[in-house]
Amino acid sequence: MKKKRTIVVASGNAHKITEIADILKEYDVISMHDAGFDGEIVEDGKTFAQNAEIKAKTVAKALNVTALADDSGLCVDALGGAPGIYSARYSGGNDADNRAKLLRELKDVKDRRAHFECAVCLYSPEDGAIYGEGATYGSILEEERGDRGFGYDCLFLSDDLGMSFGEATEERKNAVSHRFRALKDLEAKL
Repeated sequence: MKKKRTIVVASGNAHKITEIADILKEYDVISMHDAGFDGEIVEDGKTFAQNAEIKAKTVAKALNVTALADDSGLCVDALGGAPGIYSARYSGGNDADNRAKLLRELKDVKDRRAHFECAVCLYSPEDGAIYGEGATYGSILEEERGDRGFGYDCLFLSDDLGMSFGEATEERKNAVSHRFRALKDLEAKL
């Protein structure tokens, strides 16, 4: 049996690592911490792609491995694309605080269109960077629905699924998610 190629994911987010491993089944996906990286990564890029490259390059160079990183976020039309690259730290608190702030910002707003956007970067010290991008469209609900997923999933009503990501099984969400589409875009370039 052929040994799976290992990819180190430049993330400490267990939900994200599980999602990536579920999508990239032909690879042995491990977290940067399991690979031995516990340094700081300063995400100071201005775009999802820049932040993904910063993370992947930092881990790849530190460990001399091929590293994969993603940067993704929720972009709400009525908020000019916010929270965007600041999605994870939108409120300065946790996921529940971020969702509460988003609902406050959208109080009485009729146009609730939004999309999740993702950029992935696979960085090899020998070969440099390869990128993939993906998006998934929907709208922001007025209240949370479902208890699956993480981040904004229970507020995001997916156009593809007709339900919130928080109501969808991981398998259904992963089949249409921004991360799935970005990883498939990347795979097509490998």
